[in-house]
Amino acid sequence: MKKRVCSMANIKKANADGGKSGGKGGRASVKGKRVAGPGKKASATGKGVVKSVDEYFAGVPEPARSRLKQMRAVIRAAVPAEAVEIISYQIPAFKTKKVLVWFAAFAEHCSLFPTASVIKEFKDELAGYTTSKGTVQFPTGKALPTALIKKLVKARVAQCEKAQRS
Repeated sequence: MKKRVCSMANIKKANADGGKSGGKGGRASVKGKRVAGPGKKASATGKGVVKSVDEYFAGVPEPARSRLKQMRAVIRAAVPAEAVEIISYQIPAFKTKKVLVWFAAFAEHCSLFPTASVIKEFKDELAGYTTSKGTVQFPTGKALPTALIKKLVKARVAQCEKAQRS
């Protein structure tokens, strides 16, 4: 059985169609709240629309909240000082002129969404983790690879800065 991975592309698709995808594994709507489709796990918050990063964190149960806070601190240390935290695609993100990275908590892992090109650039170092086109999953039961996360974020920041200069 193929393991389904939450990816930024899936989140974008769900947001684009309002979460009403009729395909396998699509998300349904119950009284305006999004729910996980067949074979999908709900996000750790289990809430509908979140409006702030603090609200997102408040809805994340332990141990995922502690792991996500640790990931947030590592990302904050790697992004430029002017970067701000926002909610984008219903998950936290850091942004300067454009979104640098997204991060989120799920039932059994925390994910970092540094974009597909960064994942591709570090594919050898990410060999021990579940990845998809633009997502890396870090199990909540294992130590967070802070040095690796910092490298991924710095690579994404460099990519964005290079694009701005061009």
